Amino acid sequence: MSRDMIGDSLYHATKMSFLTPPYVIAILIALTVHEVSHGLVAKWLGDPTAKHEGRLTLNPLAHLDLLGTLMFLTVGFGWAKPVPVNPGYFRDIKKGMTLTALAGPASNLLLAVITVIIAKVVMATGISIGPANFFFLELFQSMIFLNLGLMAFNLLPIAPLDGSKILTMFIPYKYEAEFEEFLRKGPIILIALLIGERMLGIPLIIGWIMAIMRPILVAIEMLL
Repeated sequence: MSRDMIGDSLYHATKMSFLTPPYVIAILIALTVHEVSHGLVAKWLGDPTAKHEGRLTLNPLAHLDLLGTLMFLTVGFGWAKPVPVNPGYFRDIKKGMTLTALAGPASNLLLAVITVIIAKVVMATGISIGPANFFFLELFQSMIFLNLGLMAFNLLPIAPLDGSKILTMFIPYKYEAEFEEFLRKGPIILIALLIGERMLGIPLIIGWIMAIMRPILVAIEMLL
């Protein structure tokens, strides 16, 4: 992928079919790694809850949320079943929650970068995989854009997404009560944004996702 193609690639990514095998495989990998990463970081910080509830597994069935998965298959973005976290185990609750929340988006960014590297190695070596070429091309595309899209979507500072937990770290103590009230309204705000985007045609969430994805794709291309 060249930098000149990034804009076109972003556009075509939004037009991907949501029911092809490569896309479904990419969803399962992205969601599973995202949730396991939350659980692993929480465990490293002293919280064994995810481990005790069987969520530190790469079996995607343990992480699928019915509505979130249907959203992925119909509109292209959604969510998995949140990994349980007990902040009471953390020495520093705010820091622990922030690092645990960051782990999910960071894992998706890492998966996207690894996929780009593998794709570039395959292209550079001229490896031909015959009839499977189209399958792997779509799988690479889906892995890159799904992981970056999931990362960007989760960075929205609206509860229950990871961005709201990350933002908690930077809220001054005197504003914590107001912020807690904002968090309680998060699901309603998120639904309103989704409905507004659909009914009004204003790229509210998609605009946020694209604004984050574009510079990351440019940076990856420049570094590689």
